[in-house]
Amino acid sequence: MALKTFVKISGITNLSDARYCAGMYVDLLGFSLEKENEKFISPEEYSEITGWVSGLEFVGEFETYTSEQILEVVKAYPTVKWIEHDRLEALEDLEGKGFGLLYKMGLEEVRQIENEVAERLSSMGVIFHLTSLHEELTEIDFEAIRELTAHCKVILDAGITAENVNQLIEDLGLYGISLTGGDEIKPGLKDFDELADILEALEEEEEY
Repeated sequence: MALKTFVKISGITNLSDARYCAGMYVDLLGFSLEKENEKFISPEEYSEITGWVSGLEFVGEFETYTSEQILEVVKAYPTVKWIEHDRLEALEDLEGKGFGLLYKMGLEEVRQIENEVAERLSSMGVIFHLTSLHEELTEIDFEAIRELTAHCKVILDAGITAENVNQLIEDLGLYGISLTGGDEIKPGLKDFDELADILEALEEEEEY
């Protein structure tokens, strides 16, 4: 059963999340590939997790590394097809290198980005991944998001619940959403409740 919209799951650290999300037909699984990050996944761990799932693509998530460092790192993760970064300069340097690109930015930054810049990034195929420090979004946030979705593909990972996800996608013109993977209580045992509820709310109803 397919989902109604594009979905990325960030910060995957375990096979339980990966297999569940693959079974729900999400589009992208993200893995932190910076050694300094607490969610860092080694090449060996990455292979163990991704070797069990199929039907989706994998994202290397970066925050501080330069484009040169990224290209060196991903040699050990040959199935990574997408790069996400918090810094625009690194993404611009990676244009034409064969990767899908995601620009992760806070809602506070969105209000400062010029339409011309947004359109240029959109022409590069960049997807904007919007985050927020606040769980609830304001009308000012909604206005900023609508302004951006008028020019680019936007996925949102803030203010989303099972009850409002479909309405948010429609009202804001979102390309999709992003959710964050959790930590295993112990190997094989996970509390999926919130993530599962949102994904289930996005399932397409089967026609008989």
